[in-house]
Amino acid sequence: MTELQINTTQNVKIAFKAAGIGERLVAFFIDFILIIIYYLVVIANFGYYEDADVWVYIAIRSLLWFPIFFYSVVQEILFEGQTLGKRLMKIKVVKIDGFQATFSDYLVRWFLRIPDIWLFGIGCFVVIFSKNLQRLGDMAAGTGVISLKDKVNINHTILEQLKTDYKPTYPNVIKLSDNDARIIKDTFTRARSAKDYATLIKLRNKLIEVVGIKEVKQSSDIEFIDVILKDYNFYTQDM
Repeated sequence: MTELQINTTQNVKIAFKAAGIGERLVAFFIDFILIIIYYLVVIANFGYYEDADVWVYIAIRSLLWFPIFFYSVVQEILFEGQTLGKRLMKIKVVKIDGFQATFSDYLVRWFLRIPDIWLFGIGCFVVIFSKNLQRLGDMAAGTGVISLKDKVNINHTILEQLKTDYKPTYPNVIKLSDNDARIIKDTFTRARSAKDYATLIKLRNKLIEVVGIKEVKQSSDIEFIDVILKDYNFYTQDM
């Protein structure tokens, strides 16, 4: 399994499973089949009429080809990094620097489909030998394709197991967002497993600052961060 390291705007590294060449090829062929169906149903049945103006005919036929030419780039923009094929295969285009991919990023990936896919399928070889399983379009746009198929359990989400009589300590945790809590938990889990105390200290200090905590009531950084996550779940579980 190849991991794709995403650096978030909070300078936190999150590892995702990079989509394999097989998944990407299947997604491509699903999209290709959909394009063929569109061609057979719409374009192939669009006939030329003797009394029709030739330029009108050319203009209409050109317009009918637009969905084929711009299929992938339009869908990735509308579905935030996914085409119908990618959605079915549960893979997605993401920006490696942690920002949301922009129109220009998708456009660069689409434009470089010419050498990647249609020029002897060079993109397949580039993906196979690339460290992050990127094709030329991904390298140019600073993007990667991740798999969304990872099995998820409570340790991979922002959820925390709370006792029925749990009493929260820090009500100000509602200042955090779900995305904040997810990043905090991911960083906390990794730092605790690696015994990275420097990261735990930085995370504690950042939480104290952002949440606005006047007095820390726990004796250790690990206990404090664990309480923050539990409190967040307590206050947001019914929202």
